[in-house]
Amino acid sequence: MEEFQISISQFKEGKFQEALAQINFCIKKDSENPEFYFFRARVLSRLGNFDSALLDFNRLLEIEPYNPSYINDRAVVLHLMKNDEDAMAEFDRAINLDPKNPYRYASRAYFRDRIGDLKGAIEDYEKAIELDPEDAVAYNNKGLVEEKLGYQQRAKSSFSKADDLIGYKPNEKPEPKPVQKKEVENFFDNNSDGDLNKLTFGNYFSMVKNILTNQKIRNEFVVFLKSKFSNNSK
Repeated sequence: MEEFQISISQFKEGKFQEALAQINFCIKKDSENPEFYFFRARVLSRLGNFDSALLDFNRLLEIEPYNPSYINDRAVVLHLMKNDEDAMAEFDRAINLDPKNPYRYASRAYFRDRIGDLKGAIEDYEKAIELDPEDAVAYNNKGLVEEKLGYQQRAKSSFSKADDLIGYKPNEKPEPKPVQKKEVENFFDNNSDGDLNKLTFGNYFSMVKNILTNQKIRNEFVVFLKSKFSNNSK
């Protein structure tokens, strides 16, 4: 449907109200298409309308109660609504339904980092790495969490492994400093005004999906982080 493609393009351009109008039109024409509700839930989340986004996810789960993608993204919305207990239960459920998918563990790891469960975050990153040993981003993010816990040698090892996987040679540039959380979040936030308070967590998952399925994007992302290190050391 042409209107759906227009809505997606508008979403990518940060035109969220326009994207919402288009996807609502799509749903009016075809009220049984779950893809439309799934996309609308994401648009609503970007607009900060978490209650409505949650309603769409609830509707989707009535249709497919064991869809791990719906459950995982519903968990993100619950977290953004500050309902972390239910969010954790949903992340757990998504993993139970899709235990061989490293993205499920990377998702819960980032959530755990945000709520202060740093050791739990490391465990999940390690599981993601076990399932995908070439995941440079998981190594890099694990290193960031390890630094927060004061595990300097472990963090150094994680960063080194990430460097090796993407062919990054830190000796060719100034010694990197740890990237700050908001710097990472700013990368995910595609708002033109750079507002870090608008669903940076949700953006993270969209990027992680690309990283897990595209080696080039994965390498470019870690190089981006390394460039941020170097820029901040100047």
